Amino acid sequence: MDITHSILSNRESALLTGDYGTYHAQLSRQLRSVRKRVGWTTSSKNTKYVQRPDITAEDIGGNKEFVTLLLLTAERARAHAMQLKAQKATDNSGKGPTGSARSHIISRLNKAAKCANNLTLLLHDRGATKSTDEDVLEAEACVLMLKGEEEFEKQSQGSRDRDAQGSRERWQTCLTHFSAARVIYNALFKSTKNEQFKELIANTIDPSLEYASYRAHGTRKTAVAAVARRYFPADNEQLLGLIEKLDSDALKDPRELAGRTSTENFPTNISWRGREANITDASIGQALATVQSEAAKLKSALADLMQSSNKERGAAYDDILIANQDAADTVRHAIEELEKEGVDEGDTRMQDLRVTSLAINYDLIGWRVGRNRMLIGLDDGLKMEGEKARRPRRPRKDGKEWVEKPEGTGRALARFRERVVLYNGILQSIDSVKELRGAARDQTFLKELEGQLAYFRALKCLNIAYAHSLQSATTNALALLSQAKDLSTNASSTVSSSLSESDVPKLSFTSQQSTSLQSHLQSLVLRFHSLADIQDRLETEAAEANKARTAAPPVIERLAAYPPGGPDVNQMVEYPPKLSPVPVKPLYLDLAWNYIHYPGQGEEVAAAAAPVEEAGEEETEAEEPKPAKRGWFGFGRA
Repeated sequence: MDITHSILSNRESALLTGDYGTYHAQLSRQLRSVRKRVGWTTSSKNTKYVQRPDITAEDIGGNKEFVTLLLLTAERARAHAMQLKAQKATDNSGKGPTGSARSHIISRLNKAAKCANNLTLLLHDRGATKSTDEDVLEAEACVLMLKGEEEFEKQSQGSRDRDAQGSRERWQTCLTHFSAARVIYNALFKSTKNEQFKELIANTIDPSLEYASYRAHGTRKTAVAAVARRYFPADNEQLLGLIEKLDSDALKDPRELAGRTSTENFPTNISWRGREANITDASIGQALATVQSEAAKLKSALADLMQSSNKERGAAYDDILIANQDAADTVRHAIEELEKEGVDEGDTRMQDLRVTSLAINYDLIGWRVGRNRMLIGLDDGLKMEGEKARRPRRPRKDGKEWVEKPEGTGRALARFRERVVLYNGILQSIDSVKELRGAARDQTFLKELEGQLAYFRALKCLNIAYAHSLQSATTNALALLSQAKDLSTNASSTVSSSLSESDVPKLSFTSQQSTSLQSHLQSLVLRFHSLADIQDRLETEAAEANKARTAAPPVIERLAAYPPGGPDVNQMVEYPPKLSPVPVKPLYLDLAWNYIHYPGQGEEVAAAAAPVEEAGEEETEAEEPKPAKRGWFGFGRA
């Protein structure tokens, strides 16, 4: 049914764009739509009001819209209460609501709790509503949280009383409701791994539970989880049975689960590079104990996942990261509390918390780096090994076996691109260590960080060089490998001597890893240096041959001789052509014959010319003039 998800999603979407007034109006519109779908609306404005029937378990089993109807009704009443509370806090200059306004807020919260309680009672009828244990527990937690908020508003006016016994009695109900809600949501989170339950605990329940414990004269050193276990209503056997089905260890102390005493389970001090810090806050000790237990689980899990994929090994770090982040948040909260009280930085408590915070945050960054190293590979990306090709499950239609194809260049480049992104994340994490308060004062520590940066930068350059070698860019690969070799030499001076091969990978690296990186880079530099030299010589010879071919005349001018290296098809003719003389055979024209009379030639010429002239005169005399034609085409008037 997703009861918690529907409530939190509505709150988040509405409060991102407005306040509780906007949320209240949005819930009213949603209620109107749901009532139309279930047929609970009147046909017109003038229709007489009819009392709506009570929702039954059969209604919920037939239509889940009735669950939404009850949830929206309860949530709208709570949103109205929060709207009134915000308005009165603004009107009274932050002093909070008083008098009738406070009574109105409590009545709205009471209505919300009653609506949610009706839903819980109906969901207990499993046969009719078809509900599961998770649905019932989510409804129970919702009711308990609303009842806790109602009791919180009843008792929150005024300051802390000096009467410890009277304060405990007044806040007992509020602590009970919030404690039960926290235990339920914690069990649901462990069962479903839904982050919404964790966010609800951290943002809503824990602050209220901590304040209520403070008003009930509880000690600040007690963890919130311990307060919840203490005030949980153990007499509610039905609720207890449902919780134990999801998480049998929900109400057990972690010290009992570990089978050790209090001093053995919860660390009392923490060390950071020779500094010792006392842990007086029980919540911090419990968080550190959780981190230690998760670290042991991670070590055994990685030993079992040696043959698994990189993603599966990286996913094993999720629990330790969550536990370490919780510990860092707990220490930060404790520091903020001391700062609110005005405690000086020179105080012993503040100094211990600063050292604890530095150590926990450094470990958190180390686990993040270790997760990225696992995603890269067991050898930190030292070798350029291709992924194994997955053979199809179905046989080929022709009956032959599938041939395993090598990894393509595009897929290999994508894999190296992913590695570079992970290396960038590692380098950013190491740089963030320098920003931790107190880390910059230790010069030896900073030198170690520089060595770690050089080690991972060398690996990054190595993988980028692999990518260039796939694209036949030998010179670029050689330059990157040379830089990686220099970085690996700088990193070898900061090798951790206390680290062994069996330890879980974090920030540090072993001497064997450093030596393997240096020797591998040395061999690659020699290899690519040779390849670059060969490539340079081939390019030089090709350039000289091209130059010689370019200086030689075109093939059309050397047709009499066959070229020894073959004809140059790129220089068949000279183009564009140039103006140049062309040698040809001389042509003699006897033009003087027409103008010069040679000896013996004059008499023959005169005799031949005389008859021609006489004949011309006779023909002239014989010709008579013809009459001119008139009109068109010779037809005209006479």
